[in-house]
Amino acid sequence: MAHVVQSLDQPSNYKDSQARVDRQKQNELLAKSSTLYVGNLSFYTTEEQIYEVFTKCGSPEDGGGVKRIIMGLDRNTRTPCGFCFVEYYTHAEALASMRYISGTKLDERIIRCDLDLGYKDGRQFGRGRSGGQVRDEHRQDYDPGRGGWGAQAQRAEIERRREVEERYADANGMAAGGGGDWKEINAPPTEQTLKRGRSPEDDASGARQGQRARMDEPDPEAERM
Repeated sequence: MAHVVQSLDQPSNYKDSQARVDRQKQNELLAKSSTLYVGNLSFYTTEEQIYEVFTKCGSPEDGGGVKRIIMGLDRNTRTPCGFCFVEYYTHAEALASMRYISGTKLDERIIRCDLDLGYKDGRQFGRGRSGGQVRDEHRQDYDPGRGGWGAQAQRAEIERRREVEERYADANGMAAGGGGDWKEINAPPTEQTLKRGRSPEDDASGARQGQRARMDEPDPEAERM
């Protein structure tokens, strides 16, 4: 009989690219896995908050409950980057979490749960180019719960600011060291002695003085006589 509504405890079609198992083997492992992958967490959600939520699907009286929580970390900064692994003691508890917790809100974010093959050392680190998750590498929207803009958008913004700062520094350098032309134009004139031009009266006075000088000179012919 066909299912009208998809079961909430079915694993997704996700396949870990680093897991060296085929699809059939993966399905066999998931059919008895007690590990959950939890995604879309806020970077600020703590391990204590996650434990409080996921213990609601545990069965301590039957020897179950949350075994451990492994927080996902940025590969470079070693800070939370929005995912974790939750290990239960039984497969039934993991299925119950997929039914009743996946799709609910934690820290005002809708979290997603999926059955996982099992935690291995090194899987707690993000695989994105910038150290976080791949989904945050290409994200174009602003998400305050996941570090703001996506990694590529942040790199583009940093490059834009660097170019603006370089142009601003070049403009300041030109204003401080350049400007030789306007300095010469606005420089005060060199001080120098100014002479008054000759007038017609000066020329006439000079002529009279010349005549007087000639009259005062002795006549060479008179001396011989």
